[in-house]
Amino acid sequence: MGKDLLRIIDSGEDFCRRVLTLGPEMKARRRDPSLGKPLDGLAVVTIYEKPSTRTKVSFEVGIRELGAQVVELTKAGSQLSRGETLADTAHTLERYADAIVYRGFNHDSVVGIAEHARIPVVNALTDLYHPCQILADLMTIEEHCGTLNVPISFIGNGSNIAHSLLGAAAVLGLDLTIGTPPNAMPRPEIVQEAADLVASTGGRIRVVNDPIEAVAGARIVYTDVWFDMGKDDEETVAKRSAEYQCFQLNAELLAKADREAQVMHCLPAQRGREATDEVLDGPQSIIFDQAENRLHAQKAILALLLGKDVG
Repeated sequence: MGKDLLRIIDSGEDFCRRVLTLGPEMKARRRDPSLGKPLDGLAVVTIYEKPSTRTKVSFEVGIRELGAQVVELTKAGSQLSRGETLADTAHTLERYADAIVYRGFNHDSVVGIAEHARIPVVNALTDLYHPCQILADLMTIEEHCGTLNVPISFIGNGSNIAHSLLGAAAVLGLDLTIGTPPNAMPRPEIVQEAADLVASTGGRIRVVNDPIEAVAGARIVYTDVWFDMGKDDEETVAKRSAEYQCFQLNAELLAKADREAQVMHCLPAQRGREATDEVLDGPQSIIFDQAENRLHAQKAILALLLGKDVG
């Protein structure tokens, strides 16, 4: 197990499986005092470049429940805004804290901090990857399906969620189909990296441009916002919305999936755009279970990276 969680594909099967074992235990025993405070006496610094609801609250609550103190920084409210190097920031924070949680834009920034910090660094979202979200999603799939051995479909924009799902499919041998418009496909080098590994783990990866083909027979149908934060200006949205329209997750498209298919969305949702209210609020939706499980999966991630036993 590496000291950081930057990408699922680098963390490997053993770490993922351990998160998926410990996360549900932490959920079931959340109010059980015998679980103890495995991070008692430690400190975690969280750095936010992007606004956040689920990431910020789930990490802060989780860190406190584990017994550690949390110190929140923003890029604008730290010396990073004045040009301090990532190396200097990392070397300073490692003297004060025991782990760093970073949510930002450029993936190279979290990589840079991890390269220099001698303490664990957790990627809480970058433009390329969102590993904490996907580990919580996998926990949610196991919770509802009893297994990860089900067909999973992701439709919409091939960005950080799609990239992290590809990594999870590669290391865990999942059956994953990504369906996107031709101009919104996941990065080819990330697809290839996952495809090279999935052959040895027994999974299947497909990337298609037909939404009906993408969801056909899927037990899990997952979507996300069509336009990432910072790339959702009026002109871009107006220009490209037509390309995405047939990928809207509505009742008609959901009917092409497995009869018992469940709907996932990492939130926040642009309701009426990538998915309809009928689907997001319907009986097949498990979007708020996903949101809740961020808390439990992230507690497991921090406990494992910091090498702390759970009572």
